[in-house]
Amino acid sequence: MLRRALTAALTVLALGACTADAPPPPARSFPARPNIVFVLTDDLTPDLLRFMPRVRALMRAGTSFAQYTVTDSLCCPSRASILSGKYPHNTGVFTNTGADGGIGAFRRGADRSTYATDLRAAGYRTALYGKYLNGYTVRSGHVPPGWLEWGVAGPDGYAMTDFDLLENGRAVHHGGYLNEVLTAKTQDFVRRAVAARQPFLVQLSTFTPHRPYTPAPRDARLFPGLTAPRTPAFDRLPTAAPRWLAGRAALSTASIARLDAAYRKRAQSVVSVDRMLGEVQATLAERGVAGNTVVVFSSDNGYHLGEHRLNPGKQTAFETDLRVPLIMAGPGIRAGATVRAPALNADLRPTFAALAGLTPPADADGRDLTPLLRGERPPAWRTVALVEHHGPPTDPTDPDRQTWAAGNPTTYSALRTPRWTYVEYADGFLEYYNRTRDPHQLRNIAAALPLARRAALHRKLATLTACRGPAACHAADR
Repeated sequence: MLRRALTAALTVLALGACTADAPPPPARSFPARPNIVFVLTDDLTPDLLRFMPRVRALMRAGTSFAQYTVTDSLCCPSRASILSGKYPHNTGVFTNTGADGGIGAFRRGADRSTYATDLRAAGYRTALYGKYLNGYTVRSGHVPPGWLEWGVAGPDGYAMTDFDLLENGRAVHHGGYLNEVLTAKTQDFVRRAVAARQPFLVQLSTFTPHRPYTPAPRDARLFPGLTAPRTPAFDRLPTAAPRWLAGRAALSTASIARLDAAYRKRAQSVVSVDRMLGEVQATLAERGVAGNTVVVFSSDNGYHLGEHRLNPGKQTAFETDLRVPLIMAGPGIRAGATVRAPALNADLRPTFAALAGLTPPADADGRDLTPLLRGERPPAWRTVALVEHHGPPTDPTDPDRQTWAAGNPTTYSALRTPRWTYVEYADGFLEYYNRTRDPHQLRNIAAALPLARRAALHRKLATLTACRGPAACHAADR
């Protein structure tokens, strides 16, 4: 017990050092056409970073975004926004399956314009290893535009062992642990790209720590007795809860035990991701390109475990599900800095383009983050982030299908700022949380808002959910 407390205290001190408000030293200018290594995790929450010392070291070496929001707290819509730089209403991807989701919806046009096509056209070697989009199958043989090298799993990747990868057009079976296979493939790609003297973008896209939260065999006994965080929202409903959430009884002893077991396995599983990051960084250093490589670490969405009386899951507009880490380190990026301006997963495509010396794409809704990485605050920067979700999903083949107990919200759109969250459901129900006074979102005060304030929020939401492209979306998100 004492050991765990000491570890937690040291972690808080380490993270505090990463997020201090003292101004960091000014950054150098970005080099021309740096390499980009993008590690994208699945369902990772900020509270798991305490088990990832290499990721914390990346924070100290680079810049973290304290107000980074996903466009939907669900895998496929979020990944579609990351790849394309667009909101869900412009990708057509709102769910994981069906007419409004999955790879089928993304292939109706959005997949032809992504950061892979941008950088490939600029002469970069591009590779994606691991997870792509929900509904992808190895049997399809599909390799989207822009990717020169491809090693992607289908649904059997969630098990983390005994899986197939489509490797440049050929299905290859693997019996080892998925993250270790992906690490080796990424290291090999880096070595070959360096030998070819080409800049490269590699996306290392893990299934970890997605359910069933399978750790590497060597990590399966770590953290005995670890329990899920007991935040003030744990096992508590907000006042005036939305209909999909209201009326829940307190979590049972058995449910809490399952939550604790899930958190322990999630912690065990992310250790392999941390090791993956370290091994790839070692290869960059070994090949002499660490000083010309931007390393990016993030997650597609967050996850709740007991907050608001919910069993494990996501898809909500609560902070547990919407706010995830975004860390970027490399040449020209400030060390030990924290950006508190709102950032969005749709910003990654314009940012990667800018790093590669390209004009940000004209069809992307997101913004270029490179000024923030240099310590600048551009005029008229975004003040509000848009979230869009369709629900409740009920497809039994969906790996993220959630029961009532886990939370399965109906269709909503939301606005999130660093200070408050506003949610509008398709049936007219409203939520508003003043997170400055109520950081754990336990008091829905929408009914107490003045009518003029509610009308203004509705207009802002309507404008953002209709915007298309940088001119309209950048005007609407202020």
